[in-house]
Amino acid sequence: PLALAALAGAGMPDGPLEAAVLVLFCLAMAWQSYIAWTYLYGAVAAGLGARVMSAVERQAAGTAPQATGRSRTAAVVAIHAEDAAAVFAAIRVMARSLARTGGDGRDLDLFVLSDTRDPEIAAAEEREFALIQAWREQARRETPGAGLPAIRYRRRRENSGRKAGNIGEFCRTYGAEYDFMIVLDADSLMTGAAMRRLVRLMEENPRTGLIQTVSYAAGRDTLFARIQQFAVRLYAPLSIRALETWQGPDGGYWGHNAILRIDAFAANAELPVLPGRAPLGGEILCHDTVEGAFLRRAGWELRLLPEEPGTWEEMPTNLTDLLGRERRWCQGNLQHLGIIRSAGLTAGSRWHLGAGILSYLASPVWVAFLALGTWQAIRSGDLGLIAYGLTGEGPASAILAALSLAVLALPKLLSLGHILLSPERRAAFGGTRSLLVSAALEQALWVLLWPVMTLFNAGAVATTFAGRVVRWDTQVRDDRRVPWSEACRLQADSLVAGGLLAAALVYAADPLLALWMAPLALALLASPALSVLTSRADLGQAARRRGLFLTVDDTAQAPELRDLAAARAAPPVQAPARLPVRGEAPVWLATATDDAKASPPREI
Repeated sequence: PLALAALAGAGMPDGPLEAAVLVLFCLAMAWQSYIAWTYLYGAVAAGLGARVMSAVERQAAGTAPQATGRSRTAAVVAIHAEDAAAVFAAIRVMARSLARTGGDGRDLDLFVLSDTRDPEIAAAEEREFALIQAWREQARRETPGAGLPAIRYRRRRENSGRKAGNIGEFCRTYGAEYDFMIVLDADSLMTGAAMRRLVRLMEENPRTGLIQTVSYAAGRDTLFARIQQFAVRLYAPLSIRALETWQGPDGGYWGHNAILRIDAFAANAELPVLPGRAPLGGEILCHDTVEGAFLRRAGWELRLLPEEPGTWEEMPTNLTDLLGRERRWCQGNLQHLGIIRSAGLTAGSRWHLGAGILSYLASPVWVAFLALGTWQAIRSGDLGLIAYGLTGEGPASAILAALSLAVLALPKLLSLGHILLSPERRAAFGGTRSLLVSAALEQALWVLLWPVMTLFNAGAVATTFAGRVVRWDTQVRDDRRVPWSEACRLQADSLVAGGLLAAALVYAADPLLALWMAPLALALLASPALSVLTSRADLGQAARRRGLFLTVDDTAQAPELRDLAAARAAPPVQAPARLPVRGEAPVWLATATDDAKASPPREI
């Protein structure tokens, strides 16, 4: 409809430039239309409530988070050169949370799977493991029958296959001890109630191979992190509701905060090595979607729980770290071009793979559209399609403008309306005033962020196809203030693009064009300053004190988040001289390779 309206308003394209702009506009708006329809579908589904929920989701609402003794589960935390103190602090919080749900703790073990190769970081992991052993033994002596789970640890010598290889080695070596596996990332946190509810659901649904929860970002204090945490809480629910409603058993796997049936996963989810050279060939980086597709291909159901409380993750705390993650994800998703045509995949699985690919291919389409559209406007003196029909005359232009604005604005307006319709949801965001002011400020920031992220992702797509391989670097998870030198160096492409756009606008000497494109040029030129300012934790904390960018994790904070924040703020503790474990074996450095059986994990 948008393409037809554009053709009706502008007539047939006059030359290759106009034709290219029209094609790019239609492609960009087709992707935005898909997003808008997703949110509209999600809003309708949310209004229908339990009538459109899956049987598993309805069952979850009435399932008590209690151990039945019918199965054993390992909650595995896969790490690679992470902050050991932070990882084991989260393990301790989850152990306490599991103990609060009751039981003797024998049904579920917490397992740290390390791929660390740096000796100093490995030694830190050893110290933290010793500390948590001592802590658990003391808790068991002081409170017999406390129900704390066993805590186990092993480190591989060879980290082939990255995280997928780490999880695969665990399944081969220790999988026989367990029925299910809850996969967590180094920055994941899950309540004991959520874990045990997932186990109960797997026990009651023998054809389900995986249940994926929604993990919301929480726990960080930079202004950038707080705005992103707010935005995810505001905008994700409708899109997730739409996804759960249409996909049914053809769900996806997001790689963490999910429970899997170990036998099914081990037998069916082994990853192939893609033909050709990296970056599009070789080992698969974004393995989770592929593993989920293979599990579904084998006939197992993959389910999504859109509203399961008590699962969290962390996100990059500044723009430069987020862009680095986007580069890795871009390459990983583009690798799925070699998977999407694999034999036997369901239509839903192909859609999950295709949507990930298109989400990144949309960026170069937008960059090309804006660049060629601006050049066309300079040549013709008319804004044309880059103004979405707003400057045109006649009914066709009015239709085009209305459709374009609806497609662009509908997702955010529907999400905001969804929150405003519920007093409970409004209260979770700090009330109506706090919600509206925060949403307006978030949208203003998004106007500045979108051009930078779109340009960066377009560059990531281009460099991936050109053969640039991303490195497997450790993610920075702490609140980190970005220095000016780093921001200017890593966002030099934004400065160059902004400078070129500004020069083109000066050359055109068209006030209307300059006014229309000014936000885009400003966003690109100000991107280093945006990175530096939004990476400040003091600004994030000040926003919280003023009631801005609040979420339910601020207004009704879960005990687990509070415990984790307190653990991070506590001074470091020295490891004991020896481990107070009755009947203990000698302390050693557990290692394993993919070619030989791993040494047994230390445990308590």
